Amino acid sequence: MNNELKPTDLFQRIAGLLQAARQNVVRTINQTMVYTYFEIGRMIVEDEQQGKERAEYGKKVLKELSKRLTAEFGKGFSQRNLEQMRQFYLTYTISQKSSAQIPSTLNNNTESDAGISANMLRKLENESIAQKSSAQLQPTENEIDSISSMPLPKFNLSWSHYLKLMRIENPNERRFYEIECATNNWSLKELQRQFDASLYERLALSRDKAGIKQLAEKGQLIEKPTDFLKDPYVLEFLDLPELHQYSESDLETAIIDKLEQFLLELGKGFTFVARQFRMTIDEKHYKADLVFFNRLLKCFVVIDLKIGELTHQDIGQMQMYVNYHDRIVKLPDENKTIGIVLCKDKSQTLVEFTLPENNDQIFASRYQTILPDKQTFIQLINESEIESEIE
Repeated sequence: MNNELKPTDLFQRIAGLLQAARQNVVRTINQTMVYTYFEIGRMIVEDEQQGKERAEYGKKVLKELSKRLTAEFGKGFSQRNLEQMRQFYLTYTISQKSSAQIPSTLNNNTESDAGISANMLRKLENESIAQKSSAQLQPTENEIDSISSMPLPKFNLSWSHYLKLMRIENPNERRFYEIECATNNWSLKELQRQFDASLYERLALSRDKAGIKQLAEKGQLIEKPTDFLKDPYVLEFLDLPELHQYSESDLETAIIDKLEQFLLELGKGFTFVARQFRMTIDEKHYKADLVFFNRLLKCFVVIDLKIGELTHQDIGQMQMYVNYHDRIVKLPDENKTIGIVLCKDKSQTLVEFTLPENNDQIFASRYQTILPDKQTFIQLINESEIESEIE
């Protein structure tokens, strides 16, 4: 047998090595730049405290500093950029008071180097600094001395990502998107899309206070079917206008054409299995629109598309699809199949009366083809929190 390496194999291995090396260099450069900007922000804030009139002092210093840095190092040090570096430092020290307590991809400091004092934590907690808008954060001289001794945050994203994240005022929401970016390797474009589609609010609506807190601490964890469910699913990337007349076949084709974006909207762990999956029962043929497999839950996920209002027959049909997969398709070591009827409109009461009380397999979710109104979701979350407190 000839064990010599083929030239094409050698090329692919070397090309892969070079690509990995280049990506690592880019990643290292980006990370170094982020840490450098954080340190520049710290220096500006600490120097700023020495001015008698902080606001006027800051403006003059930054203007002069911008001129000198630009003359020495070129572009990238405009007054606006320096202000953003300053805000970056403030956002990731004072406003993230609890980061040292959160074991996540964002803060992997060991116990020995979690150098934030208990007194400082209590002080930050009492003053509710984390709940303030980023624009309102103005630390005192004592606070500057305290936060300077805090462990350096762990930055895994690009500077462009952090410029976007800093504009998210809710610290819990900001931490959620930061975790998801790092975990799922989101591009800046995907981060913007998920924010515009109100991913945090849509996930938070189906959770209690503890669940919302978990989103901020650990991101989206997939441990049971309801963890990945959304209502609604946002399919604006299909380019199907809200009032446009289209068939279920048109909707299915549009999803297949934009399968990558649809998988991102579905969430973590999904892989595509089949379109128009055929099932034969007593010589009659039935077809499920879309079938996926979720690697995290180790189960099939069957999706049926309905462009009109959901009926109890639609739910009954999905129950048959799920039973078929459980009894014929799934392997013994795989978990029970999940069925989702994705519809334009639904009656939640009809869904509840059609399905058994202990249902954990069949779900109905709405979809929409335009980006949602973020403020409406925020209002719904606030209302649900008030209702839970009353109960």
